[in-house]
Amino acid sequence: MTTWTDRTADRPISLTAPSGIDRSAHHRLDEAWLAAAWSHPTTRCFVVSGGQVLIDETPDGRTELVMTPSFEAPLTEAHRYFLGNDDEGTSYFALQKDALPGRMDQSARPAGLREAGLLLSPREAGLMVHAVALENWQRLHRFCSRCGERTVIAAAGHIRRCQACGAEHYPRTDPAVIMAVTDDEDRILLGRQVHWPEGRFSTLAGFVEPGESIEQSVRREVFEEAGILVGQVEYVASQPWPFPSSLMLGFMARAVSTDIEVDGDEIHEARWFSREDLRAGFESGEVLPPYGISIAARLIELWYGKPLPKPGSAL
Repeated sequence: MTTWTDRTADRPISLTAPSGIDRSAHHRLDEAWLAAAWSHPTTRCFVVSGGQVLIDETPDGRTELVMTPSFEAPLTEAHRYFLGNDDEGTSYFALQKDALPGRMDQSARPAGLREAGLLLSPREAGLMVHAVALENWQRLHRFCSRCGERTVIAAAGHIRRCQACGAEHYPRTDPAVIMAVTDDEDRILLGRQVHWPEGRFSTLAGFVEPGESIEQSVRREVFEEAGILVGQVEYVASQPWPFPSSLMLGFMARAVSTDIEVDGDEIHEARWFSREDLRAGFESGEVLPPYGISIAARLIELWYGKPLPKPGSAL
């Protein structure tokens, strides 16, 4: 399997830029170290609730994750997750709460990862991705899948242990493939999901099934959703996607058939686009570009040859 990874270097994929945070996994089981880190005056923390955090605008126009010293943090013991250290030795923690705290100045606002991931610095976006992924997993896996008893949090939020049967459970990541499919005429296959607005087109995607390679998954998903047979598959890059627990694996794929037959369940419409078709569609408003932080836009841009217009703008 060949790779396109180097070709994405000039335009980083959202949520994948180096964060400068060392996750320091070797400290997660060291309760004395964790307690000392939490008590240190330089330690910073933030609250995550329902996949959201508080963000704020700075006077110079930047957007920041609202963090506080640990000694000012809301009280929580069980749901305190260690995220890592930066190069200066500052430790970062996330606190899972039922609701986000209020702000006296009223300037901060709640935001989910789809919005905040585009606004925050790579460091803060990386911290948020880690925290949101842990919170999602913690909320959905409170009971032991082996015996059904309630589990307890361990390893600073990265393990759940069953005290009844001794099983240990780790955060799960579900691999999903997302692919830009092109044909012999160098057209790209884009589809519209049933719940998307009219004109919104993007790449096809789907989950890897048990006992299946990622290349097999690409070919199966494209055939199931659009009736297109795929031959060559080239890996591009991956992207963390905690909605709630996926890892997106991006590919370029080559079609060996062109007759489209959508499944009607996930994909409502699929079309082949030349670059001129796509440009004209953007300009007329007939086609809406992918929006948000998904790797889909980067895959399309690799084929298109230049950045896509932002949602609501013309090319």
